[in-house]
Amino acid sequence: MNNPVNLTNHFLIAMPALMDPNFYHTVTYICEHNEEGAMGIIINRPAGLKLSEVLEQIDIEIVEEKLADQPIYIGGPVQPDRGFVIHPPGSIWESTLQINDLLNITTSKDILRAITERKGPKNSLVALGYAGWGAGQLEQEIADNTWLSGPADPDIIFHCSADKRWAAAAKLLGVDLNLISSVAGHA
Repeated sequence: MNNPVNLTNHFLIAMPALMDPNFYHTVTYICEHNEEGAMGIIINRPAGLKLSEVLEQIDIEIVEEKLADQPIYIGGPVQPDRGFVIHPPGSIWESTLQINDLLNITTSKDILRAITERKGPKNSLVALGYAGWGAGQLEQEIADNTWLSGPADPDIIFHCSADKRWAAAAKLLGVDLNLISSVAGHA
């Protein structure tokens, strides 16, 4: 590839023709993209679990009951038993990747404990699992019209309801997904 594209801190928006049940109508936040591949978290697929249910499994007590109902998301099909927290920067956690000046991703339990005690980040999205692509795989899928991509917006991650994130992410690009055919093709 002559001009490598880095999609870190971008949304991947599933095109209407993408019928893979893991990614149908999803928005994936790309946390890392380099020559070895890409890693992202699906941000609009609620798992039907609440934060309290996940914390119970890892023996963390909910101190702030209002947080018990925070939804958990299916972050992707890879390692669905591993937790990921997307959040703004602030405190230092045991295992955090800084994505940019606005967003980090943390995989250590200490952030969950802090969230339940209202000592964690003000905004967070908790997901189980992630989406991953090998070297060149994501670039090929984009070339095959599987995905739209564009810069991410933390407001969509934290302040837009999950059922509206797919359309909202596309709208950032000026695209109305309802006007796109579900039949892919090349001109």
